Amino acid sequence: MFNKVLVAEDLDSISIAVVQILEELSISEIHHAKYCDDALLKIKKAILDDSPYDLLISDLSFKTDHRENRLTSGEELITAVKKIQTDIKTIVFSIEDKSYRIKSLFNNLGINAYVSKGRNSIPELKKTVENVFSDETKIISAALSHVLNNKAIFEIEAYDISLLKSLSFGLTLDEIASEFKKTGITPNGSSSIEKRINKLKIYFKANNTTHLVAIAKDLGLI
Repeated sequence: MFNKVLVAEDLDSISIAVVQILEELSISEIHHAKYCDDALLKIKKAILDDSPYDLLISDLSFKTDHRENRLTSGEELITAVKKIQTDIKTIVFSIEDKSYRIKSLFNNLGINAYVSKGRNSIPELKKTVENVFSDETKIISAALSHVLNNKAIFEIEAYDISLLKSLSFGLTLDEIASEFKKTGITPNGSSSIEKRINKLKIYFKANNTTHLVAIAKDLGLI
């Protein structure tokens, strides 16, 4: 079984329940972080101490408060963690049920499992931890099993999400092209970006760019 696990969760009641099932699995070191920034610092320190975490269990949503944080979501945390510890096993434990968002966690961030919060989710999480330890991959709650089999979702890529986010910020075509060039996102030519926007409009049956952004928000893509 895993030796060292980090739980990133901002609600104490859920965190206590998660820690309890980890203790039942005889995991020797269990640490907890309420903020994504703190979780990343713990992982960095563990690596420096030559005692890295074996498993990260993270929620996706973290409520904002008086404290300013660089990382504000579980997705941002997992992305940052994977850059410094690619082999860490990762389980997302969240109430999120948007198809694209869940699928992107597997395809783009390489998580090992997704457990949906709800009735009987704690026992399910316990079993999932055991399965992930046994090297099973792409484990998902039974109620959401259709997500990984939905062929339509494959047509939306990480590039499209970056593009939709830029549009939601009100950036012009030239501004998006400039931003994409700075961050190394390709294709980043104005013509290519415009063609992709038009393709997205057709795909989502959007009347205009504003309508496209509204649809993307309703679907939980951005």
